[in-house]
Amino acid sequence: MDNQIQNKSSTKKAVFSWCLYDWANTAFSTVIITFVFGVYFAREIVGDEVSGAAQWSFAISISGFFIAFLGPLLGSIADNSGDRKNWIFWLSMMCIVPSAMLWFATPDDNAAHIIFVLFLVAVANVGLELSQVFYNSMLPHVSPAGKMGRVSGWAWGLGYIGGLSALVIALFGFIGLGDMEPLINIPKENFEHIRITGPFVAIWFAIFMVPLFLFTKDIEMERRSVMDSLSLGLKQLSESVRHVKEHGNILRFLIASAIYRDGLVTLFAIGGVYAAGQFGMDFTEILVFAIGLNVTAGLGAFGFAYLDDYLGSKPTIIISLLGLIVIGGIILLTTDKTMFLILSLGLGIFMGPVQAASRTMVGKLAAPEMMTQVFGLYAFTGKSISFLGPLMFGVATTVFGTQQAGMASIILFWVIGLIIILKVDEKRT
Repeated sequence: MDNQIQNKSSTKKAVFSWCLYDWANTAFSTVIITFVFGVYFAREIVGDEVSGAAQWSFAISISGFFIAFLGPLLGSIADNSGDRKNWIFWLSMMCIVPSAMLWFATPDDNAAHIIFVLFLVAVANVGLELSQVFYNSMLPHVSPAGKMGRVSGWAWGLGYIGGLSALVIALFGFIGLGDMEPLINIPKENFEHIRITGPFVAIWFAIFMVPLFLFTKDIEMERRSVMDSLSLGLKQLSESVRHVKEHGNILRFLIASAIYRDGLVTLFAIGGVYAAGQFGMDFTEILVFAIGLNVTAGLGAFGFAYLDDYLGSKPTIIISLLGLIVIGGIILLTTDKTMFLILSLGLGIFMGPVQAASRTMVGKLAAPEMMTQVFGLYAFTGKSISFLGPLMFGVATTVFGTQQAGMASIILFWVIGLIIILKVDEKRT
């Protein structure tokens, strides 16, 4: 790793504070986007789960467009301004404030109200995802020499555990699970016990992101004005696009990672649907299944973090993809619910490492002067094809009349990503 991006900020406190930001922000994705608020929006605000889910997905897709467009541009600006923490703060607030305002998402199916709620969610998602561009670009700077894979894995593992911790607190503290009453008695007439999760996530995010700003130093470089940074950033981005052939190695990795990450995104999106359709799981079973899957993914990210530093990011990604492909293939053949659950937990072990090692790989391949730009491109490539996985799942399921065919399409994404990444040189070129 380049010495110029290693400095005295690589202390244990600085590293832990940086990792804790993953713990802070994952609560939004887990509680708001995936498990709680999305379901509430479809069932109680729209009043039609099919229509509500479609509108929710549409809002997330629109936010993905802005993330894909703005990620590389803002990354280029940050590379020239040297001010990453400032960007992280304001983009975090762009997620925190709308999350808090979800308290006003009452069960009202008025069109204007629905648009208002979707707008809050979309803006918050843009803020969260763009903050990740700047946060991720700090990884090579924060990590001690030779430990970048370890730090990335620790952070990713903390993210999984943090998101689950927030979900567990929300379920047992405010909402209740099954016949179990919540610990805090919150009125339910207007779904206050659900709406409170918005402010809860906002407070969680705001509190746990504080250590990053107190104890993790920003990258030391000449500070430039916003306009100068914008001018230089646009010029640098334009040069990168014009001379894309000179960055062929990075381009191959970005394409490979976009494809296999899309498979993971699709799995997270339809895993519960597959479990319900193929094995007749009810909501409580699916929730427990999802929690278990995330726990093993977090443990995998922690465990493989050392392997990332010892063997390298590329071998770690390859091993993880092979694990996903093999276990995923066996899952396709099983008809027993218990066996499905066991295999799925095994699948989770490889989910966290492939994501953490991919983040490390970006840090290894990108030149220091264009680190944030490349992380922006990493976000761009991921979002630009994110529609393909769910589309392929739907088409395969419809054509063959079984969700197993749809699941097979996910495995195909991992296989294609694996083939491409075999041609990537892990060393910076």
